[in-house]
Amino acid sequence: MTSPRIVVTGIGASSPIGGTAPDSWNALLDGASGARSLEHDWVARYELPVTFAAEALVRPDTVLERPVAKRLDPASQFALVAAQEAWADAGAPDVEPERLGVDFATGIGGVWTLLDAWDTLREKGPRRVMPMTVPMLMPNAAAGNLSLHFGARAFARTVASACASSTESIVNAVEHIQDGLADIVIAGGTESAVHPITLAAFASMQALSRRNDSPGTASRPASIDRDGFVMGEGAAALVLEREDHALARGAKIYAVVVGGGVTADSYHITANDPEGRGAARAVQQALAAAGASPDEVTHINAHATSTPVGDPNEYQALRAVFGARIDEIPVSATKASTGHLLGGTGALEAMFTIRAIQERIAPPTINLTEQDPEVPFRLSGSTQALGAGDQLAISNSFGFGGHNAVVAFRNV
Repeated sequence: MTSPRIVVTGIGASSPIGGTAPDSWNALLDGASGARSLEHDWVARYELPVTFAAEALVRPDTVLERPVAKRLDPASQFALVAAQEAWADAGAPDVEPERLGVDFATGIGGVWTLLDAWDTLREKGPRRVMPMTVPMLMPNAAAGNLSLHFGARAFARTVASACASSTESIVNAVEHIQDGLADIVIAGGTESAVHPITLAAFASMQALSRRNDSPGTASRPASIDRDGFVMGEGAAALVLEREDHALARGAKIYAVVVGGGVTADSYHITANDPEGRGAARAVQQALAAAGASPDEVTHINAHATSTPVGDPNEYQALRAVFGARIDEIPVSATKASTGHLLGGTGALEAMFTIRAIQERIAPPTINLTEQDPEVPFRLSGSTQALGAGDQLAISNSFGFGGHNAVVAFRNV
């Protein structure tokens, strides 16, 4: 039996460079940076070594109605904002609740709720801890709340595979539709972890850039002087459905999701396999599912976090798949603009990849000073034309725990 084609009919996002998907995309093309100095009093109080991050440009509690926002952790707030936009963009399809599913990811979950509750317990005692604390902090809160909001009864699933989370959720959503579990799935990921404990912890492990005097130029994927990633926050959502279902209701179609790959390194809890074997297998799986060869790929959105070790490891993984041709494929490293949204980053970059092949433009990679000869991707500080032919693009996500996830899209 031939698997049905799965298409993207709606997109939504709230990111460090835009409060909507179109705003985020346009800001990306304009070379914007979402990294800014943090103005919270806790930065000085805790003497944090890193004093900047890529906070969301639009706070979700200014978009949602106050009673709704109050019962949601910021991670779930971002998820709802992005999903509402994607659902409206898809035309608010009329679908039976039992045929609508949710696959929504996070890397950390409700860290703000958890640690605020801990402060309340220590300072005011157990009677002052909110009854909604657990429903707000649990990692599946975003998926559960989206299910409630949209009346999705097919399933409400959560992936928590660190920075690969939301790409893996997109791959899962495709498989769930192909397996007949739903006609439409709201897929994506969210994160709101710009918090003193996460900044201190990532800084302690030497993972964050320390360019406190120049936040906007701190994320420098593939640059020889890169010194770590920039923490970001936000969410992105895709509405996925069977192509025949979308055509029957006259929906616009952004792209076809033609394949996905999910693997594990089994190498180290935080470090990538230096030979990139797991990442390479994920790419190969995605291309095999697409029925495509490496020679057909016209664009890559690289994971490219701006860490000294991670960027060359990704290059080696892709070289193992594409050979010398990897140096010819237009690549974008969009975390240079948005920072790293952890569990939300894959969905945001999937949206960017979809828009890239739709408009035949590879977004720029800002802050590329002197390119590291060990990471000779075809990057540019300006947009790169993708040509007039058929487009096949992949978006990569790799996470702590050795998680690798890749999703492939074709234009329509």
